[in-house]
Amino acid sequence: MDPVQTKIHGDTVDVEMRIYEGPQYTNNRITLKGNTITNDRVVLREIRTKPGEKFSKDLLIRTVREIGQLGNFDESKTVPTPKPNPADGTVDIEYAVEEKPSDQIELSGGFGGGNIIGTLGLTFNNFSLKNIFNLDSYKPLPKGDGQKLSLRGQTNGKYYQSYSFSFSEPWLGGKKPISFGVSAFTSLQSNGLKAADSRFQKIRLNGVTVSLGRRLNFLITISS
Repeated sequence: MDPVQTKIHGDTVDVEMRIYEGPQYTNNRITLKGNTITNDRVVLREIRTKPGEKFSKDLLIRTVREIGQLGNFDESKTVPTPKPNPADGTVDIEYAVEEKPSDQIELSGGFGGGNIIGTLGLTFNNFSLKNIFNLDSYKPLPKGDGQKLSLRGQTNGKYYQSYSFSFSEPWLGGKKPISFGVSAFTSLQSNGLKAADSRFQKIRLNGVTVSLGRRLNFLITISS
């Protein structure tokens, strides 16, 4: 860019900024740093700036948003750094991320109908199913593959018990954003008597759900 004085009148100077636009840069190496728990592939598959494609600031900004939506990183501290290579017209991009706690625990209690109801729930948002038998990866459970595992139980003792389990994988097979989920539950209600008692009554419900989903490839914009 060359600044050129085009006119001087009194104490005022007109300056024209002459810009010579070159060819658009092409993405080269895409690197990641700062992820101490999450595996590289979990983050890289969400990155929109692919090697070999033309550099796009819009896709750079969108990538920062996609990484934040994983829930495992502090979005305000995700910093993309383009590193141009003028000699060959390419640009290397480095994404610096910072992990944050994402697991959740639910512990609650209530009183009603003369009974105390207690609830305990655990949610692990960065679970790794493939390391389930790798004891060295338990911290306290194997983590790093971006899967979600939830366990929940609710009971008031002998009258009511309910337990549920769910697992989801956002990238089934690891190549396309096809989500897979499975969940199961069981609940038992009884009149509180022992099973040997002839007046004993109970209702048990069991259920299993399996789901598949695919991410849409277009955006819906709503304006008012």
